[in-house]
Amino acid sequence: MPSVFLFLGTTFAFLGVIFGAFGAHALKTMITPELLAVYQTGVTYQMWHAFGLIAIALIQQHAPQSMLLRWAGSLMFLGIILFSGSLYLLAVFDLPALGRLTPIGGVSFLIAWSLLVIFSGKKQTRQRYKSSRY
Repeated sequence: MPSVFLFLGTTFAFLGVIFGAFGAHALKTMITPELLAVYQTGVTYQMWHAFGLIAIALIQQHAPQSMLLRWAGSLMFLGIILFSGSLYLLAVFDLPALGRLTPIGGVSFLIAWSLLVIFSGKKQTRQRYKSSRY
């Protein structure tokens, strides 16, 4: 069964490499160093969260019905769109108003990681009791 989060994670990782190369080679002559740093922040967060989506897809193979994992993946996807996407558009088009979307994406990332923390705590507890003789 194909995994949506694996597809999204690998797609965002692929695009992150393209966006990073574009920023390093083409954008550096077109925008200010400050805006280039904003752009690179978008690339960095996109790549980390693309790997997060891939991890969710792999973990989901062991818990396919987990709503925590579904929500975590969905919020990570939303975070990439809002956080990294707004930083790309802000940097390339110099539109500071788009910076209002960035914190919403950041909060999406935080909630996604929090859900993974909750999932991992529950998973460890379940496994501990399953392996216990009591």
